[in-house]
Amino acid sequence: MRANLAALGLSVFLGATICAAQNAPQGASGVVQPGFSQVNCSGFVSDQRVPDEMRLISGEQSTYKLIFSRGDYVYINRGQDKGVRVGDRFAVMRPQPDPLEVPWFKWQEKLLKAMGTRYVDAGQVRVVNVLPKVSIAEVVFSCAYMQRGDIVRPYVDRPAPPFKDPSAFDHFAPVSGKPVGMVVAGKEYAQAYGSGNTVYVNLGAAQNVKVGDYFRVFRYQGSLAETAPQTKDYQTEIVGFGSNPVHYTWKDLPREVLGEGIVLNVSRNSATVFLTFASSEILAGDYIELE
Repeated sequence: MRANLAALGLSVFLGATICAAQNAPQGASGVVQPGFSQVNCSGFVSDQRVPDEMRLISGEQSTYKLIFSRGDYVYINRGQDKGVRVGDRFAVMRPQPDPLEVPWFKWQEKLLKAMGTRYVDAGQVRVVNVLPKVSIAEVVFSCAYMQRGDIVRPYVDRPAPPFKDPSAFDHFAPVSGKPVGMVVAGKEYAQAYGSGNTVYVNLGAAQNVKVGDYFRVFRYQGSLAETAPQTKDYQTEIVGFGSNPVHYTWKDLPREVLGEGIVLNVSRNSATVFLTFASSEILAGDYIELE
């Protein structure tokens, strides 16, 4: 009996191992490209107020249901009197303030304020029935849950821009001489990122940034801008682990080129960037430059 159980356990283990191996990334040469979900669920930051006259006001089963997702029917506060028609498609979004408000690096709060308001893409709905003052729509695509009060806007297609092969990434790329900014925040308030993550940077249309542009991400050693605990001058000397004959600051050492990403969305003072390649962990507060 024990032998049979052991054999069964080994079989399950090997099956899981094979499945995991089949689903695992096949090395850094794999091309990371955003599809429909990544492009349409990327969120954005804007200093321009998003018109909010059209709202999601309720939905079926709302006597006990607080959130809505794909396949649910929701109600919109616009109907025949405002020109809504069956088949109309709308994008659903809402502002998303940081629930913790704990800065990761020194200038994060000020930069975010200058960039504008962060919005989350909740998904898309299609109108299936229209009444004089209210419409019924089906949730046909979900990024996150929808809730009462979400903003509803006419859907505008976001095509995925063309990509380049990340295997051509230049780890020692020289300074481009083009506008420089910072990775200010990430989707869902993450502060650390890698390939396939979405971040928000403080360069936008005002700096001639366009959808499809590439940003290079880099870092200088010796910065103490992060609020995480750090040891001063760690890059040049540390007791018991060697020290340099002279003191080197960030401007005396080569910059570290960490990765790159493509612009998916642009506002006046910000851009949404999908990281297509990261050679190591990227953090909020790292620098970016247009390639």
